[in-house]
Amino acid sequence: MQISAYTLKRAWDRVAAGSDVLDEAMLPPIGTSPDQYERYMGEPHGRLFLVLDEDGTVRGHIGPYREVFATQDLDQALYFAAEDAVRAIAEHIVARSPGRGAVANVVSGQAELLDRINPDWGSRFRSGGVDGTEPSTACVRDPLERLAWIAGSWREQDPYTHLAFFRGENISAEQIALLHGADPAQIAAGTRLADLGSMDGGTFDYWDIVWETCCFGQAGGWAFLMYHELPGIGPGQDALGQLGVTETVHLSATSAKAIYTFDYLRDGCRIDDGWGVLELIWYDRGRAPYFRGGQLDFLNQAIRRAELDHPRLTSEFELYFHALEDAFGLQLPRQDIQEGTVRAAQWVRRDS
Repeated sequence: MQISAYTLKRAWDRVAAGSDVLDEAMLPPIGTSPDQYERYMGEPHGRLFLVLDEDGTVRGHIGPYREVFATQDLDQALYFAAEDAVRAIAEHIVARSPGRGAVANVVSGQAELLDRINPDWGSRFRSGGVDGTEPSTACVRDPLERLAWIAGSWREQDPYTHLAFFRGENISAEQIALLHGADPAQIAAGTRLADLGSMDGGTFDYWDIVWETCCFGQAGGWAFLMYHELPGIGPGQDALGQLGVTETVHLSATSAKAIYTFDYLRDGCRIDDGWGVLELIWYDRGRAPYFRGGQLDFLNQAIRRAELDHPRLTSEFELYFHALEDAFGLQLPRQDIQEGTVRAAQWVRRDS
């Protein structure tokens, strides 16, 4: 059956009538174009707006240019609308429950509310997927031990602005550092991060030096490279491919502008559902940040798992980094970085 505005509203009324949860919840406004977003919603972005195509496709928008799902399945459209509705309800309930902690309980509250409407919807929410995805095994380890430990200081650009990860068969962190412009002599000498303060005979202070350096290594099946600025435009995907790199994950922080980005490439192609480089600022606890059922839905699932497994993580950056660790196996050696024993090198001077 092709979805129309009438069938969607009638179906929503039946769902709402069958559950006390949605007694006062309204179906999101329905329009025929994303351009109508602000006219219907009264704000530039944030709330869910439904765009109904002539062929019956329901498209969910949280802004005129940000489509978060598209479906021709009526049950799925109703689920997405209910997911949005219970989020507002859960936030309201938790805010009125002193001592329980709004951040810690809002996601589990959404799951419980969806259970009351439809147990299948509660299960779907917990999986983080679109439909039929089984929730992954609960994480019982320290959520900050492998990658997420760096999330807090990284927001302040410490130790470096860029965290880049590379995966492929028999790849070498040293070769990747050299390809980006690291000094071959320091690579050969095994220079460590703690050694950088004595470079240039003390002519420059540490901050002058660190902006002209990188550190690198291998952990969790990935090579990593951390830096503030590259000495040039950086190597292209062809050059990385010649070293055996098949996947890259790149995180960047520009704290003065509150811009933090995630960029994932596989076999030279960006995985982004056509959204381009993705800003982490769009991640909002309890709402999947990427297109539902799209190329990055596996990361939506990892984020939901992190939210449910680790409600005491109050930082959304820590939750996001833990999800990256879970989805990709990313790691950074905490002790080596904090003690300055991680491998490091200055960039080859531009005038050399």
